[in-house]
Amino acid sequence: MRKYYFTITSILFIVFGLSSCSNEDAKTQNQVASRPSVPITNSEVQIGIQIWMAKNLNVSRYRNGDIIPQVNNQTQWQTMTTGAWRYYEDVTANGLVYGKLYNWYAVSDPRGLAPQGWHIPSVTEWITLSTFLGGDAMAGGKMKATTLWNSPNLGASNISGFTGFPGGYFQGITFAYRGDFGFWWSTSAYNSSSAYNYCLGAAEESAFFTNNGKYFGCSARCIKN
Repeated sequence: MRKYYFTITSILFIVFGLSSCSNEDAKTQNQVASRPSVPITNSEVQIGIQIWMAKNLNVSRYRNGDIIPQVNNQTQWQTMTTGAWRYYEDVTANGLVYGKLYNWYAVSDPRGLAPQGWHIPSVTEWITLSTFLGGDAMAGGKMKATTLWNSPNLGASNISGFTGFPGGYFQGITFAYRGDFGFWWSTSAYNSSSAYNYCLGAAEESAFFTNNGKYFGCSARCIKN
């Protein structure tokens, strides 16, 4: 699991397309960042200018109604280049808490993994979220739920309302890290065989990017169009 930290300078460049900000711009950004998150419904939360689902995706069909297969066979899972899902440890009850674990092929399928009006976030959209919450160094604590994480659940306040749970992942052979890490897909590929996740950890107040194989099973969270 390789971590990728983005500096505030690079974040501002990617998100705003600017190399510098005026004092007035900086003042405005500080004012925006100080505003609390606004609950929209029980399953949505506004964080800055974005509206996020407040729970992980747990659907078994694409937006057009086509079925996403549940694949519990490890050999089959590792060789797939089309969408699939499974529950952590193949226990249905885990899905009620953590949602489904999807491979990246489900995330990137043109039929749409997210419901109508929503989509899976890109790296840039994850960066926008992190920037609003003060940057990667402190965003993790503001995004983590205060329950289900293993000790020390450093800095966890869930002040953002994101309610990030430690759903772990399926790495093609074994399940790992439930209680210690949460991994959420982005639509952004790292290379031909891997893609970016946004990650929260029990022992870290920070949030960070990783890249994992496209065949990994990770959580999915939706952002409103």
